[in-house]
Amino acid sequence: MLETTQFLAALCCTLFTGAAVYINLVEHPARLECTTEIAAAQWAPSYRRATRMQASLAIASSLAGILAWLLGGGIAWLLGALLIGLVVPFTFVAIMPTNHRLLERGRDLSSPETRQLLDRWGRLHGVRSALGLVASVVYLVRLLGA
Repeated sequence: MLETTQFLAALCCTLFTGAAVYINLVEHPARLECTTEIAAAQWAPSYRRATRMQASLAIASSLAGILAWLLGGGIAWLLGALLIGLVVPFTFVAIMPTNHRLLERGRDLSSPETRQLLDRWGRLHGVRSALGLVASVVYLVRLLGA
């Protein structure tokens, strides 16, 4: 049971991190090469789809990491679980206000304010990527027995 929870914690965390880093290094910069109106229009469906996947992976990884710790896997599993788990409250507290503003009905998608919001969103999402990356390293170091 311990090995299974450890594997699931690491798998979900690394999948989350891969998606988050891809968004920060590839998708969002490519989006921002378009006009602001096109970038904002593309951001909305991408955000909706990614939210379901990434939230599920972060929560599953955190729960599996906590369970691995409870099953005797060591404190590093709790640390990894807390790091990837921080993605959820960070999203609600720091990113959601920007998301809501970008999704406001009647927003001028070509405005300078929309561009600033998209830029801010990218920086904030980078924090999620960093949390996932650090949690992934913690999990993988423990999983590989180092």
